[in-house]
Amino acid sequence: MNLYVRNNKFWFELENLTRLFFPNEKINVFKDDSALELPYICAEQGENITVSVRIGGFEAAKSAPVSSDDGENELSMVKLLYVILRDFSGVDQPWGLLTGVRPIKLLRRVREELGEAAVERRFLDDYFVSPEKLSLAMMTEEHEQRIISLSRPESFSLYVGVPFCPSRCSYCSFVMSSVERAKKLIQPYTDLLCEEIKATAQIASDLGLRPESVYFGGGTPTTLSAEQLDKVLGTVNSSFDLSSCREFTVEAGRPDTITAEKLYSLKENKVDRISINPQTTNDEVLRAIGRRHTAEDFFRAFALARECGFNNINTDLIAGLPADTPESFARSLDDMLRLEAECVTVHTLCMKRASTLTQDGKTLNREEAAAAREMLAYAKKRLTESEYIPYYLYRQTRMVGNLENVGWSKRGCESLYNVYVMDETHTILACGCGGVTKLKNQQTDYLKRIFNFKFPYEYIDRFDEILKRKAEIQGFYGKSTIE
Repeated sequence: MNLYVRNNKFWFELENLTRLFFPNEKINVFKDDSALELPYICAEQGENITVSVRIGGFEAAKSAPVSSDDGENELSMVKLLYVILRDFSGVDQPWGLLTGVRPIKLLRRVREELGEAAVERRFLDDYFVSPEKLSLAMMTEEHEQRIISLSRPESFSLYVGVPFCPSRCSYCSFVMSSVERAKKLIQPYTDLLCEEIKATAQIASDLGLRPESVYFGGGTPTTLSAEQLDKVLGTVNSSFDLSSCREFTVEAGRPDTITAEKLYSLKENKVDRISINPQTTNDEVLRAIGRRHTAEDFFRAFALARECGFNNINTDLIAGLPADTPESFARSLDDMLRLEAECVTVHTLCMKRASTLTQDGKTLNREEAAAAREMLAYAKKRLTESEYIPYYLYRQTRMVGNLENVGWSKRGCESLYNVYVMDETHTILACGCGGVTKLKNQQTDYLKRIFNFKFPYEYIDRFDEILKRKAEIQGFYGKSTIE
């Protein structure tokens, strides 16, 4: 698809919107007066805002008046394109023309800027969001508010990344290393990670920052041995003042990494929330996505975690997986409810370019989109009936059906860290591979990012650079206050 953007700077939103309707095609963007080549979308600003489209035998054009407000011009142009592509495809996108990651944050901003009465009008009439998704967004925003209100100007959250997994799932695009390929790197990585944690803790202490939550992600942190886990978790506990910490989460996502010894290590190190993620309890689907465990392995791991005293367990499911069906997904969700998992995070399959599925030629299609929407509708119905609440929500590009990921929980069991990250509430200090420190100025909402290396071998070989980058934290707070 050829996208021509003339006399305006709205190419980013126009390209993302075009991708919603043509998810499997390359979008060629031209920001000049190049000659139009079929098939094309042409969005130009002159005396009027005009969008014209020619695709095969379909041809349409729509116009709107130019405003003195660039933001209104952008919205007008995107609305025109959405309406034309909706007419062309016959598809109403559930989130309308929204393509951003954080619709809940957008909803909150609209409410603050325009008032409560304007929220529905803006989302339904201007953004073309479906009533069902607006209702979900408003419920989520309400539950987020309580968690956000806990944060103080001096608050931060700690992220610790462990980039190792037993194997790579076919849908995964994260930078991680399988144990077989990276076994020799795990111990040196663990040793250096502890050094970074100590350095970060000292900086936080010097700046008077207070930890609200700790989150171990990856990868799969429980790929580490019990001894390695104990060392890293113990370093966090001994280096940071956790007296104000409200939550300590570890992703124990892969059931095939969980042992009683590791679970007891987590408990002894003050971890009070874990994730055990089946993604599905259909063994055929597990094989299709490259998981090396069975549904029974998941059930055993979950029961073991209960025996070891964990009373806040999250379970992830993914709607739209290869070989899955609405009926099979429904059984998986019902299994989570039968187990009375405190949190059930319902993801939608995302076809990232770096994933094995995409590289093997898997594409998005309308039938799979319809199935995924049916799966999420069932999840919302059953979880709501079972008194779970939606407490955070985010979206990604190239999601099946242009849907969303939602964290559902029993009241009081929500993951604070997930909300803080999605809302960008406060500073996130990150340690380990792939970690991104996000420093927030509470007065201006300005965010500064500091990136760690993505690959374990880079992290190990260039660790001195990691520590040097930490100085940027002090520089940031030297120029901005937390009071």
